[in-house]
Amino acid sequence: QVQLEESGGGLVQAGGSLRLSCVVSGRTFSGLVMGWFRQAPGKERQFVAAVDWNRGKTDYADSVEGRFTVARDNAENMVYLQMNSLKPEDTAVYYCAAALLGTYYYPGATQNIKEYKYWGQGTQVTVSS
Repeated sequence: QVQLEESGGGLVQAGGSLRLSCVVSGRTFSGLVMGWFRQAPGKERQFVAAVDWNRGKTDYADSVEGRFTVARDNAENMVYLQMNSLKPEDTAVYYCAAALLGTYYYPGATQNIKEYKYWGQGTQVTVSS
């Protein structure tokens, strides 16, 4: 089992920044990929970013590439999502999630929501125009 807890959401003006944090606990982290997803009202939950826990390799949705940065701190068992140049369309509930993908996985696995078995409770991010 993996337990996840997000924090750091809030209200920010367009162009501003926020940093989301996720505490990871519960099991060995070998083979974990940590993802961030978001869900706006009336829309499906969508992939934002992911980081391979062991190798640090990252992946981003096109909509956030160059504005958001995902990182993990192995020593502190934390995952972060630094969000810069925020836009009103970034408004959503943001979720931290964990996938047990192992060492080698197929292209696109990190963006596949079906691979993520463990989820945090979510944190609201609201960007005003």
